[in-house]
Amino acid sequence: MRILAMTLRLLVAIAVAAAISTDTTVSIDRGELARHVSFFTNQSNAAFVLVTVLVAAFGARRPAWLETARGAVTFYLAMTGLVYAFVVAPVDELLRWDIGWTGIVLHRVAPVAAVADWVLTPRQHRAGPRRILIWLAYPVVYVAFTWIRGGLTGWYPYAFLDPSLGGWAAMLPILGVVLLAFLLVATVLHFCAGRLAVGPVLSDQESLAIASSGPGSR
Repeated sequence: MRILAMTLRLLVAIAVAAAISTDTTVSIDRGELARHVSFFTNQSNAAFVLVTVLVAAFGARRPAWLETARGAVTFYLAMTGLVYAFVVAPVDELLRWDIGWTGIVLHRVAPVAAVADWVLTPRQHRAGPRRILIWLAYPVVYVAFTWIRGGLTGWYPYAFLDPSLGGWAAMLPILGVVLLAFLLVATVLHFCAGRLAVGPVLSDQESLAIASSGPGSR
């Protein structure tokens, strides 16, 4: 079962990497690489590929920091899918599949796969709610950086972050709803970690004991 799970993770990561590479090539040809890498969607999917590789490298002995990173990436991808579906994409696009294979992989497949893996994989560490704040740090920094860069260049990756489209009074309530959704989703994912998994939840001490054991210690 563990080998099957890892194989599925890697297959999804390969598909995501292929989608990112394809879109990156197109953006380079158009001279829009800087804008391309500025999208939260592309950043969160790239992080998913990196974390998946690290999970494969560590195997069953994942350290606590990697579990936190895996949860963070799951959270970012979940929000990528939700924000795209309910804020960014036109209403008539939600049930369509003619949006290009890279869009399907990055906006639909990766978020669903990441969340499924998060709730189906047995936890190896009991983490406190403080990690919710750790997960939220990056989106807050992302919004701040987007505003600073947008103020200098006049370009924003997402319309709901662009104060020139109706002013701050119109944008801030929408942003407030989005940030509240971020907090709620992060909280739900924190408590749902490994809830559907079959297997023991190890304490940090137990995980450390397993990590320190091996052929050389027996």
